[in-house]
Amino acid sequence: MQLKVLSWNIWIEGHFDQIADFLKNSDADIVGLQEARADDPEREIIKYLDELGYKHSFAPIAKEWGGKVWKDGPAIFSKYDIVETKTFILSEVNGRAAVQTDIRAGDKILHVFSTHLLHTHQQQDETQLIQIENLIKVLPSNNTIVMGDFNATPDSATIQKIRGIMIDTDPASSPTWSVYPEGCGKCNPQAVDTRLDYIFVSRDIKTSSFKVENSRGSDHLPISTIIEI
Repeated sequence: MQLKVLSWNIWIEGHFDQIADFLKNSDADIVGLQEARADDPEREIIKYLDELGYKHSFAPIAKEWGGKVWKDGPAIFSKYDIVETKTFILSEVNGRAAVQTDIRAGDKILHVFSTHLLHTHQQQDETQLIQIENLIKVLPSNNTIVMGDFNATPDSATIQKIRGIMIDTDPASSPTWSVYPEGCGKCNPQAVDTRLDYIFVSRDIKTSSFKVENSRGSDHLPISTIIEI
């Protein structure tokens, strides 16, 4: 059984029409989003995907960003039945969440995680390391997919930790950020030349056809892979 898995940080300031159009045409079976907002009537992405027939789980938490308080978080959408959902707060300081969604696909239960770690301007940070360690503690050893914006480069300690137990579906480490300089005022990125987004799978899952997708809806590019279970 093959499934298309897609992950995308859709950006607090993302362009909803382009995001919606891409997701509608993505043909993804499982979608992990980051920076999905709970309180934005102009970008009701959860309602939109529900209307497309996806089932969802969502873990919004309040955080301060650019002098404002936002309530956003990771979400998972599935064309298959969701049998259980859990939320994990990954650190007390600079809180970020991971949402776990157990999905019944054929005769398998897939443990799917979407997460968004602390943005550290691509520098090593103790809080981010605590977040990845707390995430690793709750990961099942089999039938597991972990995706999201890890805000960490491939050579970082954060990514090395999770690569120690899971397979990185893009060993080429293709860049995924930033489409827009506004993606980070401090970093002021001028090109898509940094990888921050990942899909990891447990060692029992086969993958193929990893792709950095094309959209200007967000400062991050969407990524996808085909899994075989």
